[in-house]
Amino acid sequence: MFKKLEKVLTELAQVIGKNKYLLSIRDGFLISTPLLIVGSFFLLIANFPIPAWTSWLESVEINGSTLAAYLGKPADATFSIMALFAVIGIGYSFAKQMKINPIFGAAVSVMSWFLVMPYGVKGSVAVEGMTNKVEVFLSGGLPLGWIGAKGIFIGIICAFLSVHVYAFAERKGWVIKMPAGVPPTVVQSFEALIPAALVIVVFFAINLFFGFFKTDVFTIVFKFLQLPLMNLGDTLGAMVIAYIFLHLFWFFGVNGGSVVGAVYNPILQTLSAENLEFFKTGIGQGHIISQQFQDLFATFGGCGSTLSLLIAMLFFCKSKRIKELGKLAIIPGIFGINEPILFGLPIVLNPTMLIPFMLVPTMNIVISYLAMKGGLVPICNGVNIPWTTPIIISGFLSTNWVGAVLQAILLVLGVFIYMPFIKIMDKQYLIDEDNPVNKDEDISLDDLSFDDL
Repeated sequence: MFKKLEKVLTELAQVIGKNKYLLSIRDGFLISTPLLIVGSFFLLIANFPIPAWTSWLESVEINGSTLAAYLGKPADATFSIMALFAVIGIGYSFAKQMKINPIFGAAVSVMSWFLVMPYGVKGSVAVEGMTNKVEVFLSGGLPLGWIGAKGIFIGIICAFLSVHVYAFAERKGWVIKMPAGVPPTVVQSFEALIPAALVIVVFFAINLFFGFFKTDVFTIVFKFLQLPLMNLGDTLGAMVIAYIFLHLFWFFGVNGGSVVGAVYNPILQTLSAENLEFFKTGIGQGHIISQQFQDLFATFGGCGSTLSLLIAMLFFCKSKRIKELGKLAIIPGIFGINEPILFGLPIVLNPTMLIPFMLVPTMNIVISYLAMKGGLVPICNGVNIPWTTPIIISGFLSTNWVGAVLQAILLVLGVFIYMPFIKIMDKQYLIDEDNPVNKDEDISLDDLSFDDL
């Protein structure tokens, strides 16, 4: 049974791992990761959960604004335009997959995205002499909603389609050839002229087509693709199923985070961006399932929530092999790195550890979801906290002290689930240590001969 399951999952992982679209999405989102993390630090400073601190920030005036507003600008320059970074990154990565110039791939992706974007900003202003605010529409503005989380999915589609059109023109030979001696940058620029023009024509036609029906591509994609996917991803069942597959892949030695994350992470990141907007402005709604929920409450110490396993190894096991491994792996484990346990214990291809390896993260997800659903613990605020942030600290920063307490409770529960299974391995290792193979034989290299082979 295990061999058949291993074969199926390995083949599936290879298919996903070689898929140029999923690879481009995965690598494309990486361009925004450092920017969002840095922006998150400023956001944490501006909204640190101490009322006296936030009140002081609001009281300090700078050039007609407040220090709190200035601290919020780095978040606006990252989170509020995160889709822009994603489109650039995905266009660049997909162009490399399609064997064309990645710079022009990124350029036409952004251009086509803006070409079909509906310009205009709606708002309300107070008018002197009137009690109610007046709704206004500015036709020349860029709506931050579409540049942010709402525009991610249409951005992905635009990046793929525009690069495909560009690559089609280039492979057909529809390029302007320059004479010898012209600088390479000038050659590349003129070679991109006709393919880029074709991209503009295609997306202009798309925008015009939807305009005849008094709508736009962004609205259609958001209503009929992005919202259903987000509603599906924002469910307990979807999260549990995704994590079961993630840990099955890891059990067979395949990086489950990369395989499952290529499909699921764009949804989680969009939900996180909406959480951040909700906490900043009160607009929209918060989501329990998000990137921070996955990183900070589903697992502790890496996949399988093996920080609980490490505690069980150090405090309840007696074999030298497990104790020494636990000492070596505890520091990386605190920061979410658990390869020493996965391959050193091992967990990979070890049937004894499969049940707790999958059960503990599932338990964490279900308990955390129910606690947040019931209002016992606040939902994650959407701040992009690095996944390497140690437990307790991450729970406090993403929710408040109640979230930190929940993490501690889940960590202890995980210890009790892992304990009977690691004790089985511990007993076997103790037997091996008490009865080592060839205990009384001295092995000398002089006794070895290739003739014996």
